[in-house]
Amino acid sequence: QAPLDESGGGLVQAGGSLRLSCAASTRTFSTNHVGWFRHIPGKAREFVAAITGSGSSTYYSDSVKGRFTISRDNAKDTVYLQMNSLKPEDTAAYLCAASPYRSLSSDYSSDPRRYTYWGQGTQVTVSS
Repeated sequence: QAPLDESGGGLVQAGGSLRLSCAASTRTFSTNHVGWFRHIPGKAREFVAAITGSGSSTYYSDSVKGRFTISRDNAKDTVYLQMNSLKPEDTAAYLCAASPYRSLSSDYSSDPRRYTYWGQGTQVTVSS
C-alpha cells in the first residue's frame, strides 16, 4: 500500500475547478514537507506546488501560480491542492509526495529526488 493516497481527480471543462486531497495512509506526515507533482507519460515529472510541514511557506511553479493553492490540515494529516481556472494543459496524473524533512528550500521543493514517500496519483483531465 502506498504511504500517501490522492483523491479528487476527474474530468472537468476548461475554466473549471477541482480540489485534490493527499491523505496519509500508512504513517503520519503531519510535520513533513509535502509536494504535488504531475506526470504525463513520456515526460519528466513536473513540480506543481509544495508546502512546509508547518504550512507557513508555500511554493508554486510559474505555470500554476495564481490559479492553484496548496494547503494542509495537520489534524487530518491531509494536504490539499485547490485548482482553479483549469486549462487543457493541466491534464496529467497528479501525485503527492512527502519529504523526510520538515521544510525544504524553494529550489529543493521542485526536485522530486528530495521526496521519499509517494502516492500512486489521481488523474485530472481538462477538456477544451
